[in-house]
Amino acid sequence: MTNLAKKLDILGESAKFDRCNYIGTNSDNFLLKNLPGIYQASTQNGCTIPLFKVLMTNKCSNDCRYCVNHCKNHFNRVEFSPEDVTNIFLDYYQNRLVEGLFLSSGIPKDPEYSMENMVEVVHKLRMDHGYQGYIHLKILPGSPYDLIKRAVSLADRVSINLESATTEGMDNLSTTKNYHTDILRRIKWIKRLLKNNNEFAPSGQTTQFIVGAAEETDQQILDRANWLYKKMDLKRSYFSPFEAMKDTPLENQEEPHPKRTSRLYQADYLLNSYGFSLGELVFDDEGNLDLESDPKYLAAQSYPEKFPIDVNEAPYQELLRVPGIGKISARRIIQSRKQGKCFVKLQELKTIGVVIKRAEPFVKLNKNYQSTLKI
Repeated sequence: MTNLAKKLDILGESAKFDRCNYIGTNSDNFLLKNLPGIYQASTQNGCTIPLFKVLMTNKCSNDCRYCVNHCKNHFNRVEFSPEDVTNIFLDYYQNRLVEGLFLSSGIPKDPEYSMENMVEVVHKLRMDHGYQGYIHLKILPGSPYDLIKRAVSLADRVSINLESATTEGMDNLSTTKNYHTDILRRIKWIKRLLKNNNEFAPSGQTTQFIVGAAEETDQQILDRANWLYKKMDLKRSYFSPFEAMKDTPLENQEEPHPKRTSRLYQADYLLNSYGFSLGELVFDDEGNLDLESDPKYLAAQSYPEKFPIDVNEAPYQELLRVPGIGKISARRIIQSRKQGKCFVKLQELKTIGVVIKRAEPFVKLNKNYQSTLKI
């Protein structure tokens, strides 16, 4: 195995900790086991595409307690040059193995050095090789403004990992990153750059939380995510379950329940896509979601005065609050009503995608409550 191939094995595997996708188990799908660094990712329209997903280096001067690459860990450290990453990606792309690039990096010296190397890769692909496909570029905490501006001018999507929902959470995870100046300030810069030029990073910016590394509740995490959507125009958040990895300061810490990130994704979708407010979600006394119940179903149960709603009269936003009715089926209901359709049986809702077993207690048809409806 060549030196370059060894690096690719290491840095392709290391890239799995940065999320760019959510498919069922909160794990980006490794596509080809004999070709490192190729992962499946989902697009905005629900399709999946293979990405070359890699780190520039696993060398890092940060001391993040959850990360195997933290500065005090002693293991094989390797680094790609911008030319290395460019050539590997073009080889994969020209052989139709990948359709896009997801590039991140450790920080061996300072954020400027690492960010400059990453931007150089993207510049080479765009300007020297004429590549116009998808690129997701990580913005490193503490990166200079001019490099962030260059990054958003070249990439389709950018993201900076927030990791924690609170200042206290970050302070418990790292002594080398400042939550407000190194991360939130950069998120604000990106927002301003994208707002001032709609050609910059047309797929917007995202972020990632590590769930269970710091002692933060689901309510705190979702509150921060909701703030990011409303104030920073973020497209979405990714929730990565904390993994207690060997040779990290947190190797003996308990990992979160396997269902926790799934519930966070469901609740986050209600906030970011369905128009729910944080106050509509149900948390336990400790501020966490119920692991055994769908957040949308619990939210509906908590507001009995709002249900049942008449499917033939309710506006779109009210339909979205009914368990079993999603965005597609809600739009179909509205469209059918515009065409003169009047729903009189639950089976008619089933044919357009409504999960009637979930929806039944919360709807009525032509003012008939579910107890009198005929299937």
